Amino acid sequence: EWYHSNGKLMEKGNYVNGKRNGYWEWYYSNGKLCHKGHYINDKKDGYWEWYYDNGKLCSKGDYVNGIKTGYWKHYHSNGNLWYKGDYVNGEEYGYWERYHDNGNLRLKEFYI
Repeated sequence: EWYHSNGKLMEKGNYVNGKRNGYWEWYYSNGKLCHKGHYINDKKDGYWEWYYDNGKLCSKGDYVNGIKTGYWKHYHSNGNLWYKGDYVNGEEYGYWERYHDNGNLRLKEFYI
């Protein structure tokens, strides 16, 4: 465990042979959760979530061996959807939709 200078928890997790392994959490100095997810041999692996310091969800999705993969969603700090789509080998792929912070569709894109 590591702590902010104000005494609040900053991050916690486990090391195996000097590498991050298993579930980890990070916190803002205000005590709210910043992000959380799993590591295997110091690489992000599995489902992850990020949060704004106001507690609202910022983004969520999966990693495989440290690379973004599959369907991801990202949100504005007010909680409305910002953009969504798929990642293949860490790159945006296929149809993506992006939204204004009021929730209205901004644009649709296709990535190859």
